[in-house]
Amino acid sequence: MSAKLEFAVKMSSPSCADKIQDQLSQNGISKSDIHISYEDRTVTVTTDQPSSVILNSIEETGIKAVLKGYGSATYDRNLGAAVAMLGGSTGYSKSGKHGIHVYECGDLSNGCDRIGDHLNLKQTSHGNQTDDPNFRHTGDLGNITANEDGRAIFYFKDKLINVSHLIGRAVGITENEDDCGRTKINTSHIDGNSGKKIACGIIARSSGLFENNKKICACDGVTLWEERDVPLAGPGRQRKI
Repeated sequence: MSAKLEFAVKMSSPSCADKIQDQLSQNGISKSDIHISYEDRTVTVTTDQPSSVILNSIEETGIKAVLKGYGSATYDRNLGAAVAMLGGSTGYSKSGKHGIHVYECGDLSNGCDRIGDHLNLKQTSHGNQTDDPNFRHTGDLGNITANEDGRAIFYFKDKLINVSHLIGRAVGITENEDDCGRTKINTSHIDGNSGKKIACGIIARSSGLFENNKKICACDGVTLWEERDVPLAGPGRQRKI
């Protein structure tokens, strides 16, 4: 199922719209799935590609962009969206596969140590995202693959969880590949073993399509464009006058 992504794009002239459309088309997006409004400085794309890939494609034109909203491509109403900013190790410790899970708690008071166990709403065994729902934890999302720079870009759909399950909980990345319950720990129990958590973040409610009209954060005077490149908190976030 495709998603609809809304970007704020810093277009300086109407010709920017043509550049963006041409670039997105070159990267496999049909022109019928691209809507650009120079007046509103927005670009809306219907796609099954990750938002980061579309963002990078837009910025290949030299024009700065920010993801503003995320929604369904098949429903007029917004079905809810969530976002998480992960903290911990800088990049993954090695290239290759790393486990990714939704955890029970959003407590980051001691790093990733207090986010609890995998979210397990049906009290089932540990498994893989592609397993039968009766044979996996709700929060079992399988593995993502990091490149040699320790970065991972991924996109997948999951029928077992929805946004209402996620808000206030945490998402975490583990040091090693998750065996998805295939390793026998002892004669009576099988469980995954993907090492320590190396990054985690609280899952928060995010803007759906056309819900984010923010131009400036009143708390610290940071504009939409400045916010893109400044820390989330601390002295470095304050706008310099």
